[in-house]
Amino acid sequence: MAGSSAVIFLPDDSSKTGSARPLMLSRIMGSPLLSWLVSSLAARGVARFFLICHDRWLEEARACFPSGVELTAANSMDVPDLLHVFLSTAEETDGETVVVTGPAVLVAPDMAAQADVIPAPSCVYHVGRQALMDALDERCVFLDFLRQRGKPFTDREGVYSLRGPEELAAWQPILNRQHLHDLVRAGVEIWDYQNCYVDPTVRVGRGSVLMPGVILRGDTAVGENCVIGPNALLENVTLGDGCTVNASQLYDAKVGGGAIVGPFAYVRPGTVIGDNVKIGDFVEIKNSTIGDGTKVPHLTYVGDSDVGKSVNFGCGTAICNYDGVKKHRTTIGDGVFLGCNTNLVAPVQVGDRAFTAAGSTITDNVPPQALGIARARQANKRDWVKRRLNKR
Repeated sequence: MAGSSAVIFLPDDSSKTGSARPLMLSRIMGSPLLSWLVSSLAARGVARFFLICHDRWLEEARACFPSGVELTAANSMDVPDLLHVFLSTAEETDGETVVVTGPAVLVAPDMAAQADVIPAPSCVYHVGRQALMDALDERCVFLDFLRQRGKPFTDREGVYSLRGPEELAAWQPILNRQHLHDLVRAGVEIWDYQNCYVDPTVRVGRGSVLMPGVILRGDTAVGENCVIGPNALLENVTLGDGCTVNASQLYDAKVGGGAIVGPFAYVRPGTVIGDNVKIGDFVEIKNSTIGDGTKVPHLTYVGDSDVGKSVNFGCGTAICNYDGVKKHRTTIGDGVFLGCNTNLVAPVQVGDRAFTAAGSTITDNVPPQALGIARARQANKRDWVKRRLNKR
């Protein structure tokens, strides 16, 4: 595809299609069609985009463009002057510009043959950059100019225009499979193409493995040599190199290199997990920072907390962060050992290398290197069972 610049019109055809939003913002696997289109154009060398969009949809449309591309957006009133500036600042070698006037998908020609759709008249053209600038100077009718001077891309080149939302279902498996093929060519191992779903905005590093049941969404970036799945969902998550995520869900979080998450862990928004951390089964982390080397192995809730390095959470530990009115933060120092079934009632601090006894409910700060004990003394009532049985 010639040219490193693209002009995309986003028509508001919602009244025509009966949908709640324009067709180009209708979703395939949770990502707008525009995201898939932009991703395909970027993969073909387009790095500069000019978007014409109604203000009503501008914020949603902007989110479809990855941070690494140059984007200029305008509404219908600003188009001629801003578009002229956009074209004039392109590289001298950029002789042609891609123009998209409606909903479309771009796929490899061999993939397009699998689509169960009848080709529609193309809404994707390439046109000489200078000719387009001259047409803007002459105030020509844009669509008339494209039909006269532009060259339409066709289905033979893997470019399809969409007539309506009913065609989205036919394109879902095609677009997903093509994206998976692109990942494989970049060094990613995929076990099951039928049960692995990856948004076009997701990045996966070389040497990583995606197992069956993986769903990667939004602004997710997976490092190199990671193993994701089986049955894992990541949304807006950054993973460092060498991570493992097994049968878990992570949202709006950052995870350091070498971390192990799962199985059956739930990492909620606002969480930052350090390097070589273990988040085990039935663990929930929310709005917390977990230091390097810390182990949260199982049956634990950590909410609104700042946890140091090399901390060990015993089974059944809970951060009691909510008092029924407000949520409070808990601070846990480096090298702390929390005994099984410890409750930390926020706000509370546990100093470096301190211990808590199993079964304690800690309501006051624990000094560094101290042992915090907060439980009743055990009392054994001798012959209690015998007396109880005799009363029957």
